[in-house]
Amino acid sequence: MAELNAQGIVPEVLFWVGCAGSYDARAQKVSRSFAALLNRAGIVFAILGSEESCTGDPARRAGNEFVFQMLAQQNIATLEGYGIKRIVTACPHCFNTLKNEYPALGGNYEVMHHTQFLEALINEGRIEVDGVRDGKVTLHDSCYLGRVNGEYDAPRSILNAINQDLVEMKRSRSKGLCCGAGGAQMFKEDEPGDKRINEERVDEALATGAKKIAVNCPYCLTMLEDGLKARDKQDTVMVYDLTELILNQIH
Repeated sequence: MAELNAQGIVPEVLFWVGCAGSYDARAQKVSRSFAALLNRAGIVFAILGSEESCTGDPARRAGNEFVFQMLAQQNIATLEGYGIKRIVTACPHCFNTLKNEYPALGGNYEVMHHTQFLEALINEGRIEVDGVRDGKVTLHDSCYLGRVNGEYDAPRSILNAINQDLVEMKRSRSKGLCCGAGGAQMFKEDEPGDKRINEERVDEALATGAKKIAVNCPYCLTMLEDGLKARDKQDTVMVYDLTELILNQIH
């Protein structure tokens, strides 16, 4: 962002990469896939790079309001300094925090999840995809995009646009099962119980017979891939972010 700003270039949108998209090796691939789609669509976008801090979502969910507000105010100051008004992110946790929680601290932006942004680009013809069908796919609804923000249609619209045969799990949309990572649980040790949530969810995905699981959250991606490993299915069933499925069907 600093480089574009120095050149007097105003980006159409700021891509908020997020902690997972910046530091997790698997999620980095999603970040690169999304950036590739933005470039293909001719979108002038920017990232904050080292100026981007965690949104504070895990801190607030874990009960540390002080750290949340410190991080949020730091980010808001950075965004205000660049005059950012429009943000897109591939992380539903970042999406929810930026969209719904930053306004109370003075951070008011148009915030879109990457599935919403990509759906619009496909509908506008800025991303053209092939219609080749290549097997069944099941979709995992992330909690912060779905139940918290009511967005169920954009991911399904994308799957329809790229001609994927969607097979819904027995629990989907508002009744979809959490992957187990939300509420900062991603960073905690297991608690006593009979079954890990991500393994329960993977069992539902496997029951559909689909060889591809589509996700729209980096934490869901990690949890479901780990669940597949627990079932020794990591070589026969793959988890993909929707950006990766789009790239596989691109002209």
